[in-house]
Parts: sequence; structure tokens; C-alpha cells
Amino acid sequence: MLRQDLSRASWSFRDCSSQKWLPAQVPGCVHLDLRRADLIPDPFFGTNELDLQWIEERDWEYRAKFTVDASLLEEEMLELVADGLDTVATVKLNGKVVARTENMFTPFRWNVKKLLRPGQNELLIEFGSAMKYLRTHHHGNVYREFNDPVGNSNRIRKEQCQFGWDWGPRFVTAGVWRPISLQAWSANRVDNVVVEQRHADDGSVSLALTPELERADSEATCHWSLRLDGATVDAGEGTAIVVKKPQLWWPSGQGEQPLYDLQVEVRDAAGHRIGVWRRRIGLRTLTLDQSQDEWGTAFRFLVNGRPVFAKGANWIPAHSFVAGLKRADYERDLRSAVEANMNMVRVWGGGIYESEDFYDLCDELGLMVWQDFAFACTLYPVDDEFRELFAPEAKAQIRRLRHRASLALWCGNNEIWMLNRETVTDDSKLEIRTAYEKIFHELLPEIVAENDPVTSYWPSSPWRPEGAHGHAPGEISGDSHFWDVWHSRKPIKSYELWKFRFVSEFGMQSYSSPATNATFCPPDDTNVFGPVMENHQKNAAGNQIILDYVSRQYRFPKSQDDLIYLSQLNQARCMQMGVEHYRRLMPRCMGSLYWQLNDTWPVASWSSLEHTGRWKALHHAARRFYAPALVTAHVPGDEEVSIGNYRRSTMDTVHLYTVCDAPRRMAAVLQWAIMHIDGRRLGGGSKRVNLRPGESVPQKTLDLTKLLQRHSSESIYVRIGLHVDDRCVSEESVLLASPRFMNLPSGKVRCGVKMVDDKTAELTFTAPVWQHRFAFDLGKLDHWSSDNFFELYPTEPKTVTVSLKRKTTAEKLRRSLTWRSLVDTY
Repeated sequence: MLRQDLSRASWSFRDCSSQKWLPAQVPGCVHLDLRRADLIPDPFFGTNELDLQWIEERDWEYRAKFTVDASLLEEEMLELVADGLDTVATVKLNGKVVARTENMFTPFRWNVKKLLRPGQNELLIEFGSAMKYLRTHHHGNVYREFNDPVGNSNRIRKEQCQFGWDWGPRFVTAGVWRPISLQAWSANRVDNVVVEQRHADDGSVSLALTPELERADSEATCHWSLRLDGATVDAGEGTAIVVKKPQLWWPSGQGEQPLYDLQVEVRDAAGHRIGVWRRRIGLRTLTLDQSQDEWGTAFRFLVNGRPVFAKGANWIPAHSFVAGLKRADYERDLRSAVEANMNMVRVWGGGIYESEDFYDLCDELGLMVWQDFAFACTLYPVDDEFRELFAPEAKAQIRRLRHRASLALWCGNNEIWMLNRETVTDDSKLEIRTAYEKIFHELLPEIVAENDPVTSYWPSSPWRPEGAHGHAPGEISGDSHFWDVWHSRKPIKSYELWKFRFVSEFGMQSYSSPATNATFCPPDDTNVFGPVMENHQKNAAGNQIILDYVSRQYRFPKSQDDLIYLSQLNQARCMQMGVEHYRRLMPRCMGSLYWQLNDTWPVASWSSLEHTGRWKALHHAARRFYAPALVTAHVPGDEEVSIGNYRRSTMDTVHLYTVCDAPRRMAAVLQWAIMHIDGRRLGGGSKRVNLRPGESVPQKTLDLTKLLQRHSSESIYVRIGLHVDDRCVSEESVLLASPRFMNLPSGKVRCGVKMVDDKTAELTFTAPVWQHRFAFDLGKLDHWSSDNFFELYPTEPKTVTVSLKRKTTAEKLRRSLTWRSLVDTY
């Protein structure tokens, strides 16, 4: 097959009401092209978003002028292949209508040989306004998406969060958002190859190849080669490959991620090449186990037969204008996920089916992918026309991704099952509930079974096979979304009330750092209740809820920068409470995916990574609470406030656990020390422990009742640590009172700077007293650090490695360096 990339053609675009054509980039979108033409300001800056809503009401036209390669014209078939058109498009070639499309997620292929000519050709694609489409289509749908401030975005097969979400702006895009090309062939074409893995008891792996051809050919043969790290493992002819000593693919933290280069050349009976299919594959089994156990029905992922606790977060589109994303953009955030000891990301259903770069990186880094289909948070139209739009979409995306080593699960939708149960209560609307069942319990599982029978399918997130709603059934089976903390404003200890099987959403908001805020906010407009910051807070009650939770834990801050710091401490504390509870429940609970990993623009949100890639306190905490070997404390009881604002604490016991999800056993030493905040050691001890894969073990109970008769709960903390081969692998300070009631000591911190090279430094911090959640910053110096927001213990040096994006000197670094701990915020 011959291919000509039309992305390299001369592209231009215009508002259909204008005669002026302007340069365009493909793949791309109208917002990016308008920005490059300097016709709109930075969409993310200030409140510019509000002034750019006119774009969604316009029709836009894209034009490419190109000359067809002569070799393509000689072939029998010459097809125009569009991998992604956003969304309501009329495609014309040399003045003739080729097709009309209404689905952003479906790739299209049209035979256009009769319309092409030698010399110059013109391709025109008119993108109708999505808003005009919504006003004229699928009016039978009576339910709206409430994250969409205008409504009716569920009537179109388009990225749903473009219409606005409670963390994202409203930018309804249009354009050629994925590659577009001409492809020519004669006689036949290789459309795809099914690769079925069979793992034998002797450790060998057999690959069964089934070529899928445009025209059926029972006499076609496969000629294949399999390479690993550039070296040929085997090559041959036929539809069976046996790898006797395979290197298996594992999730991050469980083993390596070897990827084999598989090439399959399909030939006809005469020996002529029909086509070549190339993919990178990982040899592994990856299934969702729902076997019966002592608690009900399991929800756990088995990789190569081994149960793996899923540690990760939810992934949303990495930019409002996803067509402009590059591999480096994805790598920055996905590598940060792995550095925080994550092994899974959930691609949320209100966004997109991600790019090849995204899935390449997940394969390479060992990040399992929970893949939602593109449905979220609303009930969709029930008419046949709408259903016919997404059936080809689902089939195409399954066939595109089914070979991926990282693909763990196909999930029908996000939160529509519970929405269907909660809102469709009127018998007159029974048709809508029936339509839901037909889509997510009949049509989609049938398409998955037909095109990817190996990967498990799950109808919705959350969902339980018994169909029961509420928290209690989630302790028995299925996956759960837990939003009592945040939306319902329950105490953070509410996480410990439920013993869920798998938690696929829970979260807490925080503000982005001052450095990230500076990318969109003028210096005089940084007040969080001002119009700019409010526009970058898309949850209507978000600021109030952040302040509510911050006020429960911390004292009133003396500056806005301190408030930002406290919001991040609060977010990290909440997620640590939830994650460590779920990990202590292992193997009853076998997954924790917090909401959310990343941001689509600079904003106050639930993310642990800011839009600029900077790590919030939560992401540094995630590296600790997702550690393969973890020491964690459960402190029963609570601080209670009664009439008259009198405070009573029932927290006088600390249960210490070790949790291990590493692939091998380890001998370790558990240590604990009961410390007074003035630096005195009041007690402590150690214990030799054996860490076994997949085990959470209660190791020690500290009864502090007598100690608390002599010292107040506000004046002590418990320092806990876990050591393997004389190296600390997990450490934490356990508090017995809200930090706002603790009169923390203040002392002068010293920092030594050692330049390893001109882009790497070692910072060594020392303090005379305990510094709770010590955090440093380098201002405008773009950097990554091996740790931050950590515990700085009295007189113990803490060395952190800092990697800088650009060259610097020790003197410049010192001038940029600032720090604070909790005591410095009030």
C-alpha cells in the first residue's frame, strides 16, 4: 500500500462568512490556528475564555491544495483516510461532495480515485458549528449534561468536556484533529491482524495470527518476524509463532516492560505482497478477576496470573486543544505517574480516546490502561440514528487498541449507571432506562466480544453486578466512586468507614502553585475570589469547600501563597488517608485510582500534577503512599467538637501496618518513636518484619493512653519508618491532633547547595527542630526534585536532588531558593 501524508499539504482556513483564507496546521483545530494568526488572545489567560465563545457559533472551512504522487494514481483503489474530523464535517474533493460526518472519534476511509486528477487538487472540509447541530438533532433526549453550562452536549459524538466541566473551560473546537492521508492499493489490502496469545504451563507463549483483509482471501499466507531490542527472535511463515523463552511484560513495579516488534507480511497465492502490518506487542495475560471470595466478588487485575493492586489516578485530556499535544507533553505527565509508583491510569469517558503517543508510552512505562468508552455523566439519546453513530466508533477504537500491552479494561461509561438509576424514576421515561441497558449491557459488550474477546468489559464506573446502589454494596463487589469527602463535605476520616473492593474515583481540590498561576493570572488579580481566579475555578462551590477543609486542619494563613500551600497539604492529607486505608484493606480492596492525575488547563482542581507539569504536594505524597513497601498507621477515633466549641479527642491508639505489593519478599525493620514537638523522645521501639507480596499485615499497636495523661495530644507525634537493607523505604509522622491545634516549633533552616553538573544540584536541608511538611521552591527555575513537602526532623540532614531544565549556577540557584513549613504559614 502506498501512502501520501496530506498533513504536509498547503493548508488554510477561514470563517465561512469571510473570504479571507489564513494559514492552518493539520492536525490541529480552529482555536490553535486563530491563535497562530494572532486573531485571538491566549485562551487560557485571565478571563479570555469568556470572550472567545463566539468561535463555537461559527462555521469553519479548511482547504488543502496538493499534487497527488503519480505512483498512487496507478493503483486500483485510491482512498482518502481521515483519522479524526472534529466533528460535523462536509468533505469535498475538487468540488464534489465525498461524505458528511458527525463523529469526532470515528476514522473514515473513502474511495476518491475518480475525483482525483493529475496536477493540483483541492480538498475542502467544512466544519459546521457544533452548537447549530445541537439545536437541530436528537431532540428526543430530555436529559442534559449539567457540567455543560449551555446544555445538550450529549447529543453529539464529540469530546464532552470541550463544552465545559467542573475542572475545565468551554472551548468547542473544530478542525482536522488527527492525521489525514491518501492511501492507494490494488487487488487487496491488509486492514488489521488479530494476534491471540496463548500462555502455556511450560512458560512458552504461542501467537496465533489472523489477517483481516479488505477482500477475503483464503489462500493468503503470513510471513512474519519477531524482534526484541533490535535482534531477531524468530522469523517464519504461517499463522503460528511459538516463543519458547518469552520475556513477559509487567506493570511498573512488578517487572520489566519488554516490547516485541512484530511484522506480518501478507501475500496472496501467487506470492505477491498484499501488505505489511507492524506493531509492538507485550507478551502477557491481563484479566479482570471476579471470582468469589470470603467478602463477595473480587475486583482485581491479574497480570500473568499474579494479582496486582492497581495504584494510580484518573486521566483527563491533557489540553483543551488536544490536537496540539506532542509525545513530550504526554511523556512528562505519564513519567511523573510512574515516578510516583503508579501502575494504572483510567482514561476517563468524558474526554477522548487518546493518541498513539499516549498508548506507546503506557506500553513502555508499564502503566495499565483502564479505558472508558467516550460516554460520561449524562443519559444519551435513544434513537437508532444516534446508536448507529457510535457503533462504528467503538469498533474502530477497539481494533486500534486491542494489541496494546497496557490495555487492561474496556469500560462502557463514566457514572451513567448510577445516573440512570437515580434520575429515571418516572415510568413514562422507561424507554431511556431500556436504551441504557441496550447500549451498555448489550451492544457495547457484543462489539467488544467480537473485536477483542481477550480484554475484559465492564459496563460502567461505578457498577456492581448485582445492580445494587450505594456504598455498602461496594464492599461486596464492583468498583466505587467515593465523594462523601469533598462533594458531601464529610470528615476525611469518612474514607475509613467503608471497605470497598476497588475505588476508581475519590478526590480533593487544591490550588495550583504561584508559578503556574502566573501563567494565566496578572500579578494584581491573584485573589482567589477575584474574577480571574474564579474563572480558573470551575467547581461552583470549589473555593468554599477548599477553605472549609483547610480550616478544619490548619490555622488561618498569613498570605495567599501560604493558602495555596495549605490547600495542597490538605489535598495530600486527604488522599493519603484514603489510599493508605485502601492499601491496608488489601487483598479485599485491590485498587485505588484517585481523581485526578492531570489538568487540561491551569486551574484549581483535584489534580496532583499542575498544567505546567509541576508536582503538587499530593504527587510527592503519592510517591510515598504508593511505595511498594509501605508503613502506614491507622488511628481510630476522632477529634470531636461539641456545644460551646469544646474539643474532645478519642484518638489514643496507633495501629502500625506494613503493606507490600512488590513482586518479591523482603526482610525489613519497622521502627517507631514517640516524639514531643520540642524534640524529646518519649518512647519507641523496633521490630523485624517479613514483607510478602500482596500482604497487608498489622504489626504493632501503640497504646498511648497513659502517655496522653502526661502530654497533650497536640504536643506529641509518632515517627514511623520502614527500613530495608539499612535504607529507609517508607517514613511518616503520625499526628494525634489537627495541626491547627499544635504549637509547632520554629527554627532556622540551613541549606547547602552542591552542583553535580550545570543542570543538577543536591540540596541538603538541616533544622534544629521538627519542620512538618517542609517545602522548597526555586521560583521561575523549571525543575524536578526527588522529594518535597517532606518531614524535616531535628538535626537530621535531608538531601534532595534537583534536576533543572536549563543550565544554572549555585549562586543563581541560591537566589531563587525559598522554603516554608507549616509553622511558617501563620
